[in-house]
Amino acid sequence: MADDEPRQTEVCITLSDIDPVLLFGENDRWLRLIRRHSTGRVVARGDTVRILGEAEEVRRLEGLLLSLIGLVKAGQALQQDDIEIALQTGGGDGGPPSSPLLEIVAPRRVVRARTAGQRAYVEAMLTTDLVFAIGPAGTGKTYLAAAIAVAALARHEVRRIILARPAVEAGEKLGYLPGDLKEKVDPYLRPLWDALYDLLPLDRVKRLMALEAIEISPLAFMRGRTLNDSYVILDEAQNTTPMQMKMFLTRLGSSSKAVVTGDITQIDLPAGQISGLMQVRQLLQRIPGVAFVELTRADVVRHPLVQRIVQAYEELEGRA
Repeated sequence: MADDEPRQTEVCITLSDIDPVLLFGENDRWLRLIRRHSTGRVVARGDTVRILGEAEEVRRLEGLLLSLIGLVKAGQALQQDDIEIALQTGGGDGGPPSSPLLEIVAPRRVVRARTAGQRAYVEAMLTTDLVFAIGPAGTGKTYLAAAIAVAALARHEVRRIILARPAVEAGEKLGYLPGDLKEKVDPYLRPLWDALYDLLPLDRVKRLMALEAIEISPLAFMRGRTLNDSYVILDEAQNTTPMQMKMFLTRLGSSSKAVVTGDITQIDLPAGQISGLMQVRQLLQRIPGVAFVELTRADVVRHPLVQRIVQAYEELEGRA
């Protein structure tokens, strides 16, 4: 072999205590997906998996398979997005979700933190009263916060969930929109509704709303309130003004927690207006009891194209 040729290597993994079908899917559908996205060879025979190829690619595939094996051992039925995310992240640390920090048990589903950034985010929400999550679209900022809130409500750790958004970019000028108040604000609150409907049965969402155990409203409606025994989520916080952010943060009452999410690359405030999220990141960075989690394109868990789109925009902004 010439000195400049890539070094070839081989690794064997023994599936001693799991069914290969659970790992590779019916008719090896997950195995075929892995092969399509790899320059190495993955050969499965009985309970033995051989990985052959360039050393770096073999290490990547080994970590990916060990990560998926960990999920199977933890009782997770693998889905296509599990495989795609493992392919994007290179398999993470190769271990199962062995800590409760990695899983959120909601009534309709178990939600797993899938990346290192998401694990840090979940841990912060479970251990800190005020968490700021800043990152691009698709990193699970809103969904993970909603899952934590729903789980806390189910365990009776809080009496209600309050989800808020700037209803219209920064100014919240609802009067110019057609329809009654609900029709005006619903399009802006739809992502929060979608998260709740994914985590809870529809009839239960309606019942909890009737009991005022779940409330979704424009940020402007928070003014003058004290929010006790609540899990409060402020979404799209990059579109708050400094005064709106201060108003929201000072609503927090006893036995309550708050999560503030936003993407500082998608600020819709008028030119020259300071984002409340940008300001608060500098103002509260060193305050005890406050956590800031920075998510990146490596934490994107939507379609694989989203990660590449985020990267393209980052590169464009870097050239500007």
